[in-house]
Amino acid sequence: MVFECLAERTIALAQQRKNRNPNHGYDPMLEARMRQMLSGCQQRGTRLISNMGAANPAAAATKTREIAESLGIRDLKIAAITGDDVLPLLRNEYLKEVRIIETGMPVSSLGDRLISANAYIGAEPIAEALRNGAQVVLGGRIADPALFLAPLMHEFNWRTDDYEMLGRGILVGHLLECAGQLSGGYFADPPYKEVPDLAHLGFPYAEVGRGGLAEFSKLEGTGGQISVATCKEQLLYEVHNPRRYLTPDVTADFSDVEFRPVMADRVAAWGATGTARPATLKVSLGCLDGYIGDAQISYAGAGAEERGRLAIKVVREQLRLQHCEIDELRCDLIGINSVGPVRRRACEAPEVRVRIAVRTQRMEDADLLVDTVEALYTNGPAAGGGVSKSVRPIIGILSALIPREDVSLEVQYEVTG
Repeated sequence: MVFECLAERTIALAQQRKNRNPNHGYDPMLEARMRQMLSGCQQRGTRLISNMGAANPAAAATKTREIAESLGIRDLKIAAITGDDVLPLLRNEYLKEVRIIETGMPVSSLGDRLISANAYIGAEPIAEALRNGAQVVLGGRIADPALFLAPLMHEFNWRTDDYEMLGRGILVGHLLECAGQLSGGYFADPPYKEVPDLAHLGFPYAEVGRGGLAEFSKLEGTGGQISVATCKEQLLYEVHNPRRYLTPDVTADFSDVEFRPVMADRVAAWGATGTARPATLKVSLGCLDGYIGDAQISYAGAGAEERGRLAIKVVREQLRLQHCEIDELRCDLIGINSVGPVRRRACEAPEVRVRIAVRTQRMEDADLLVDTVEALYTNGPAAGGGVSKSVRPIIGILSALIPREDVSLEVQYEVTG
């Protein structure tokens, strides 16, 4: 059972939580999920693998042990994979001049704005933990498909240099990694692509043979669908070059992948292969990049759109008069022009939602924007209502590459009493 729960920005946010409390920094939903899953997994002999460790896998393992003990579960072996946090490496003399892929500037140019740096690591330490009898394996920035490749490597004794088999395993992981996307989530687009009973979406599973041939399905009676079309969409998801999909374990080649329907909600996949893994590991860099002030207000009834446009005009002028320092300003009438140019409409809009957002370097300028929008209640067009406002720091995500030999991983264990 795999819980793939980590996105690029979430690990930077988790690092901030860890900085505030060294016992935190793992996924906030870890406790709820473990309380639901641990007893059933133990009863059925099901192992659980997850990247819910986020910025603090060791603390996640400790918390999981405490939860298991509170549930009366004895002799549960929990592994924590650490070492993907490479922030100290990027601050030493040797690696601090590593270049940022997106800008070409050295990582050191970020200065104190750099708050996290995590290398995408592969399946090997998970497979090691499974070999050593771990029933729960928790890590941080494990590459998403590696979470699924690892149990295949363990079960079938695939070598770390058997790149053809690893490529087939990465295909399995890539199709499963976003869970409900394979079974119709993110696919539904009525009336063009109908997905039945989306409210009861069933997550997918794979049955995989020793040679890597996989069949994907979902539990009978659940909603959603698994079809050749859903599999093709997920195959292309987040893959820039299907012939050279770079992962920490293998350079996968999906260019000859084929899908075949076996029966309703069951699809076979084959044809992936792979070549040698990259010499470098990708690092996800989290950095502070200013603040966003975001405020909204609604207008309804006759003249709603005109009142909304007047509200935007008022706020723009008041920000100018108050010398608000803005890097970027966005003003939208949601549903009319927020995602593209205005189209000619046959009738007047019955309601509009005005959204005004700024990106600034100072929190006080973001605060100024949201307070100015709120003041439209009494100082703007008639009958504005439903103001919402927020100010939040921006966590920017950048990338770098570092030699894989500079990343030292460790597997630590805890056992329930």
